[in-house]
Amino acid sequence: MSSKIYTKTGDAGQTSLIGGTKVPKSHLRIQAYGTVDELNAYIGLLRDQFENTHSREMLGEIQDRLFTIDSSLACDPKKEISMQIPDLNESDILLLENEIDWMNTFIPEMKSFILPGGHMIVSTAHICRTVCRRAERTIVELKINDSLSHPLIVKYINRLSDYLFVLSRYIAHLLGVAEIPWKARQKG
Repeated sequence: MSSKIYTKTGDAGQTSLIGGTKVPKSHLRIQAYGTVDELNAYIGLLRDQFENTHSREMLGEIQDRLFTIDSSLACDPKKEISMQIPDLNESDILLLENEIDWMNTFIPEMKSFILPGGHMIVSTAHICRTVCRRAERTIVELKINDSLSHPLIVKYINRLSDYLFVLSRYIAHLLGVAEIPWKARQKG
């Protein structure tokens, strides 16, 4: 018999971090890992729309790293040192940078801001990018409050948003979809 998904322990608006510390469900740490979880779900949606094997595998790797980040964010920073939490490495950031550089060899130089859109998968990549930026803002707030124990999380999430932007442009290139340049309305 499988265990029940509901525990009723959060019915009063509290939840437990890894390590047992109780915090309100509105706590900044919960918002941070909740937003990373949301990002992971959107990246799954993006990955499901992709036919390119290399990019699908890369997005799967990113989803795995996001679970690593979620593990760290969900842990009480005072107790994390004694726990077996998966680790984020500088090589994870280097992988994103290498992918960005590689995709940039295929796409034209940007001459204006680009509006999200043109194709469902391009728009999905832009949604991933904006959710990633929101996660970054929340995680930076944790860092400011000295509540972030892993120094590479902000760097990884920052680089990931860059990757997702370039990926949206690369997808448009692969599909032969014209990017939509933003043309500022002239005052008149």
